[in-house]
Amino acid sequence: MAQPAADRSVEVTLPDGSQRRYTAPVTGADIAADIGPGLAKAALALRIDGEVRDLATPIIEDSAISIITRKDDDDTVLPLLRHDAAHVMAEAVQELYPGTQITFGPAIENGFYYDFVREEPFTPDDIEKIEQRMREIVDRNEAITREVWDRQSAINQFKADGEDYKAEHIGTLAADAEISVYRQGEWLDLCTGPHLPSTGKLGKAFKLTKLSGAYWRGDANNQQLQRIYGTCWRDEKELKAYLHMLEEAERRDHRRLGREMGLFHIQDEAVGSIFWHPHGWTLYRAVEQYMRDRLEQANYVEVRTPQLIDRTLWERSGHWEKFREAMFTVEDEGDRTLAIKPMNCPGHVQIFRQGLRSYRDLPFRMAEFGSCHRNEPSGALHGIMRVRAFTQDDAHIFCTEDQIVSETQSFCELLTSCYADFGFTDVTVKFADRPPVRAGDDAIWDRAEQSLLEATKAAGLSYELNPGEGAFYGPKLEFVLRDAIGRDWQCGTLQVDFVLPERLEASYVAEDGAKHRPVMLHRAILGSFERFLGILIENYAGRLPLWLAPVQVMIATITSDADEYAGQVLAACRAAGLRAEADLRNEKINYKVREHSLAKVPALLVVGRREADEQTVAVRRLGSKNQEVLALDQAVLNLTDEATSPALR
Repeated sequence: MAQPAADRSVEVTLPDGSQRRYTAPVTGADIAADIGPGLAKAALALRIDGEVRDLATPIIEDSAISIITRKDDDDTVLPLLRHDAAHVMAEAVQELYPGTQITFGPAIENGFYYDFVREEPFTPDDIEKIEQRMREIVDRNEAITREVWDRQSAINQFKADGEDYKAEHIGTLAADAEISVYRQGEWLDLCTGPHLPSTGKLGKAFKLTKLSGAYWRGDANNQQLQRIYGTCWRDEKELKAYLHMLEEAERRDHRRLGREMGLFHIQDEAVGSIFWHPHGWTLYRAVEQYMRDRLEQANYVEVRTPQLIDRTLWERSGHWEKFREAMFTVEDEGDRTLAIKPMNCPGHVQIFRQGLRSYRDLPFRMAEFGSCHRNEPSGALHGIMRVRAFTQDDAHIFCTEDQIVSETQSFCELLTSCYADFGFTDVTVKFADRPPVRAGDDAIWDRAEQSLLEATKAAGLSYELNPGEGAFYGPKLEFVLRDAIGRDWQCGTLQVDFVLPERLEASYVAEDGAKHRPVMLHRAILGSFERFLGILIENYAGRLPLWLAPVQVMIATITSDADEYAGQVLAACRAAGLRAEADLRNEKINYKVREHSLAKVPALLVVGRREADEQTVAVRRLGSKNQEVLALDQAVLNLTDEATSPALR
């Protein structure tokens, strides 16, 4: 006869491998207290066999456990703190504004939010009051406890409390769903948890950041909600660092800098597309030329594929099923459906299939600065970072299975070298394996994943796993670069694909005289030109390196007496290949300096009567109050060396 749970002992295994035995049930709080008072005080939650649970969760079976504290990894402790911050905010709102209904409030990247139903809109003054009340709730150190209710009791209670949206949500849950409710002092909310033991454990390293609108269940036909966002961190130091990063991000916003530097604009008549101005297009072409030079050096051939391709090709490739909703389509006069390409890969396979390919042709590296279009939701569009019309620095390497390792090594070396030239040296790698919905059988995926893992190790790359995030046709490496203020941007990718060559019947003649399928490596370094340019602008806060700056040199006159000499300086700069302009306006030199500094021109050559007489220029660099007087020839030589593309050095 089985022992009652209360009489049974359980063995828990701690992270250091040691084991302890307790009488069941035992909680994380009990174990933390048994280990020591320091851990008992620091304990926030419990991990049981890898799953994060409330500290008060009873342990009734042998388990591997760990006590979660503020020192735990970011992915564990920060979502826990942020989830609780959302609940504390919701309690504060309902204390201050009785009758306000709550919907849901999850933890999100870098913070949290909660959606509210209230007739009167929240104001910035309200936000200050709510934040202050949150601090009072933390000081009250309200106990947080979990209860399990039956379905109808929960519906009745939330309806009685005026929480119609919570009641409606419970009604949509499965009949056998467990209904868990958390009490926070006298306040309660429907939630699956886990939560901290009390509000005092949250601390006060939080701040409410902004207001926005939302809709119940994300449907614009439903009730409009008011959303309050906040951020929450382990301590004040982390909070201050994040808020400083937000200030820096606002200062570096590529949309504002794009206007100030005269690079581009976006307007409603072409939503999701970019109007590139002369200086912006100069920057675009500088990046494009750099990439073209690097690809030529790496033995890629450049191609161009059609914008409009019949849906039948997209159906054969599998993209129609996967991406149909994101494709722009047109009907021709013969009732054929044509899609504006959202990616380049099927077109590249068509080029590879022309003529008879031999194993001697492999690896065959095919590149395209491919213009693509995707019907991104309007709410997701963001400056030039997220658009509907964009250009990929796309390439596909057709190779044998034996060449995957060497081609991956070569690509990774090229990618890291390019990033370094653009000023990004902090690069991490994620390995994304098979997604739940995919093409190809498990045997194909086993081969592809094993090949990419071997290649990654051979390239000397450390990586973290990104489970289930591979492309639908193959696993991939994701290259994430970190910018000057610590933000991460996923840009480059490398994907190993055994599926598309089979679907689109690509083949080559091997040494044995038989036809074989090539492996297709999909790869990009920048990803999207538009997005990468936005990242560049923000990384440098507009102060681009000389080789990238749209206007590299501005010649500014002090007096009109120097106009003729300014023309000579301009001619000398342009003859040396510098992107130079002259400002001959009848304005004070300090005004000109301020204006061209705002436009982020890296080098200003100031000339007056003395410089004209002595054939010199006063060189003033962006951000410096000092200037250096040099002979014209020497100044041009110095600037020319600095302005040379790294691809040509």
